[in-house]
Amino acid sequence: MWRSSASFILDKHQNNKPISLTHSIDSPPPPSASMADENPNPNPISAYYQTRAAHHGIVTSEWLEQAQAAVRRYPDHDYSVSPVSGRPFSVIEEFNNWRQQPDLAEAVAAIRALAAVIRASEATTMMELEIELKKASDTLKSWDTTSISLTAGCDLFMRYVTRTSALEFEDFNSAKSRVLERAEKFGEISCRARRIIAILSQDFIFDGCTILVHGFSRVVFEILKTSAQNKKVFRVLCSEGRPDKTGVLLAKELAKLDIPVKLLIDSAVAYSMDEVDMVFVGADGVVESGGIINMMGTYQIALVAHSMNKPVYVAAESYKFARLYPLDQKDLEPALRPIDFSVPVPPKVEVERSARDYTPPQYLTLLFTDLGVLTPSVVSDELIQLYL
Repeated sequence: MWRSSASFILDKHQNNKPISLTHSIDSPPPPSASMADENPNPNPISAYYQTRAAHHGIVTSEWLEQAQAAVRRYPDHDYSVSPVSGRPFSVIEEFNNWRQQPDLAEAVAAIRALAAVIRASEATTMMELEIELKKASDTLKSWDTTSISLTAGCDLFMRYVTRTSALEFEDFNSAKSRVLERAEKFGEISCRARRIIAILSQDFIFDGCTILVHGFSRVVFEILKTSAQNKKVFRVLCSEGRPDKTGVLLAKELAKLDIPVKLLIDSAVAYSMDEVDMVFVGADGVVESGGIINMMGTYQIALVAHSMNKPVYVAAESYKFARLYPLDQKDLEPALRPIDFSVPVPPKVEVERSARDYTPPQYLTLLFTDLGVLTPSVVSDELIQLYL
């Protein structure tokens, strides 16, 4: 089943019974029923910040006042930031503008949009700025709740830009500039990730090898393109990638680079595995176990390759590292897609429309990431470094 941190779980619940953060032995008794009716929500702090306060251990009255003021200024039901120009700022609109760039990953577009939130912010305290970022992050994640890389990218952004203790000792303008600098740096690191992975993978591709790929992963395409530019001689087997035909698209792009390529129907993978020296796949998300969530069919390809002692390499950017722990295929949140069998399907016949599957770590050999070349067992350690 999926695992998430306490703050994310708490954020999903209504704050009908707020927790008093200042309660102690010396605290006054609870208000009477009449007082409660007059003030049903005496502590309007979101569950997210209640958890933060609990983690800090000591909650000052100044911190509580700032949190309450920030929540009142930016209510949950209305997230918007007005820039100096006076034009309302929409994080979704900014996100969609970045998404129009064909080579920009969805998670990187979200990271760029969150950096724009900081630039457009009119917050006057770090508490207000952090609440704006949290609400913007939640808005982006709700745009597509099935996108693992989008959620992971937003979560990592929040951790990266706010986890410096120096912010507590600077004036607001200096602290905001530091946060913006870190946000832009994180965006640039994410943009360079694909190129770094392509360079790291070159030692594993040798002349005369045959590589099996599944789906159209842009980072895998970058690896193959870099190998061709390095004058390596190899050929590629592309699975068709039904029903989206992503393998056909990849084969077309590889042919433009004069890379020898053969297209396989998906059911011919086991038949052709004897020809293969290695398997390269991308990932929608890398989970805590070291396994991956990727396009449907990745799991069965990894099973066949493992049974025939063929290495399975995964290319994935670090912003796809997610704090998730699926135990089996049914733990995945459904990401459904339309299926066209090109023939009529009887009305009483059920159609499996899931777009992705989970490949456990024991069937993977190495993960090529911008953090380095990792074994699946190291992923948990890297997640700890990224999120803590």
